[in-house]
Formats: sequence, C-alpha cells, structure tokens
Amino acid sequence: MARPTFRADERAASRPEAQARREALESTVGSAVVAADPTDTDPDNYKVLFENERVRVLEYRDRPGDRTSPHRHPDSVMFTLSAFERRLTHDGEHRDVKLDSGRANWLAAQEHSGENIGSTETHVLFVELKEPPAHRPERTSELGPGSGS
Repeated sequence: MARPTFRADERAASRPEAQARREALESTVGSAVVAADPTDTDPDNYKVLFENERVRVLEYRDRPGDRTSPHRHPDSVMFTLSAFERRLTHDGEHRDVKLDSGRANWLAAQEHSGENIGSTETHVLFVELKEPPAHRPERTSELGPGSGS
C-alpha cells in the first residue's frame, strides 16, 4: 500500500516534528498500516477542545487537497460546521462523502485515511465516546458517517 502524500504548506513546513511523528506512526507491519489516534497522526488538523473520562471533543480542519494519515475513531457523533467532500480509504476500499454544513451524523468506530477532494475547507467537530457500546458488532463495514439520527 502506497504511503499517502501530504501537501507541503506553511503548516507542515513549520512543524517538521509533526511530519517525523506522522512517518513513525505510519510504520508498516507486513503490508498493513498501523492506525493510531488522529491527534497523533495529524496534529495540525485535529485539536482536542474538551476531554473527560466519558467523552473527547475534537475539532478537525483541512483544505482542498489535504490528506490524513491512517487513523482510528471510536464511536462518535460528527457535526459538520462546513460543507465538504472527502474520500475515505481503508484496506484498499474507498468511499466518497459529500456533506452539507450543519449536519449531525453518527460515526461508527472505524479506521481510515482521508483526502479533501472538494473545493472547500473542511471544518468538523467530533464527540468521541469513551464508554464501550452495549453490543459491539464483530466488524462494521461502515466507512464514513451514517445517516443522521
């Protein structure tokens, strides 16, 4: 699997340690990329706004053409603060997602990398749940957000 490329801009140029951390976290085991916490893999994009023992609230921002490293999300509620288009990829499969601003969506636990394939900046809040679900499916085939409610 080819390693994602990242747009060289002032954020990446000013944070060489972030690039080194990103490369270290993208280490491969055989042919599988090890996914990690998005605040570690992409610290220029993800910011922790609030955290306690039950939830963590993340803010995510990117620009057209930006890509994220493989990372994981626990069960979450995603609130879109801007309209955007993204390509989410996991295990060689991808799903293109187009979301309007002002939507709240359920995001089942998943691993993926992403790319802003649209012409607008992405601005999203994630409310990540830390408590395990009452019933955890063996493996979900969901990639990206589910429908609202």
